[in-house]
Amino acid sequence: MPFGERWARGVVKHRWVALILSIGVLAAVALPAADLKLALPDDSTAAPASTQRKAYDQLAAGFGPGFNGPLIVVATGRFEEVRQAITKLDDVVVVTAPVLDRAGDTAMLTVVPASAPTSDATKALVQRIRDLPLPVAVTGTTAINIDVSDKLTSALVPYLVIVVGLAFVLLMLVFRSILVPLKATLGFLLSVAAAFGALVAVFQKGHLAGLIGLDTTGPIVSIMPIFLIGILFGLAMDYEVFLVTRTREEFVHGAAPDDAVVTGMRHGARVVTAAALIMMSVFAGFILADDPIIKGLGFGLAFGVAVDAFVVRMTIVPAVLSLLGRAAWWLPRPLDRLLPDVDVDGEGLARHLAPELVAAGA
Repeated sequence: MPFGERWARGVVKHRWVALILSIGVLAAVALPAADLKLALPDDSTAAPASTQRKAYDQLAAGFGPGFNGPLIVVATGRFEEVRQAITKLDDVVVVTAPVLDRAGDTAMLTVVPASAPTSDATKALVQRIRDLPLPVAVTGTTAINIDVSDKLTSALVPYLVIVVGLAFVLLMLVFRSILVPLKATLGFLLSVAAAFGALVAVFQKGHLAGLIGLDTTGPIVSIMPIFLIGILFGLAMDYEVFLVTRTREEFVHGAAPDDAVVTGMRHGARVVTAAALIMMSVFAGFILADDPIIKGLGFGLAFGVAVDAFVVRMTIVPAVLSLLGRAAWWLPRPLDRLLPDVDVDGEGLARHLAPELVAAGA
């Protein structure tokens, strides 16, 4: 008996245990994601032996952490009042005297925070300066990095809604079901949450960092969640289609729900396992890189693929399908008539060709 079939029979037999245990493990792994901090990289995350990191550490030790990330404030009037107001703010070490332009109507001030460029305190200081009832604007590398990170962070939810929403519609067309696409998209969100949790635990908090040769920790690079979600989504939907398409074919041809699940796993488990192992090996190779950004991307993708393929698609999916039974393939009649029939399993084509085949055989 193939391993995929043995695994599927075990999951179907102990479906509640498999489902609760899998979701519990993924939820525990995902918990650190609640502390996710995004920022653009700076020299504080460079390798400790690099000249950039050494210079950063020496400047921070000699002049304070904020010296590496000064803020540039542009004032269009009331210059001395602006300087005094900023000086009184918390987390400010020094504010330079205003430097006026040739016209004398605009001035630039340099503000040195007491905290590091990527810290929450510096982010809060930038916002407090912008909230002053004075004609000021804040720029500089630190402020730009904060603004870019905020934009990328605010784009994550709409990005997820679009990705998950389109996936739900496409899977509903393919499987002629509501609950199967819902299960698939929720499983994907579980995989993403677990991948983010593992990233935060290792690359932000430093747990087990030595096992992968990580010398420094810090906020997760702002662009990483976009790449992680996009790549994991494509792979997760591939694995879903590999496994569930054959299950639906068996059910449409009269197999009992549990038998259809077992047959689908028997034919699809090897493909999914091989594909997942290949992708995990490729992504795991990035972990050997010295750059922490490349290392983090490889770790997040390898971990996410492993979780999605072996926990979500090969454990949670058959358990949920077994629990739902025939209800898994229910689609309201009005919606069934509205949606185009893409006929992925070729059932419609087989019905169309049946008379011709019978005639040819006669």
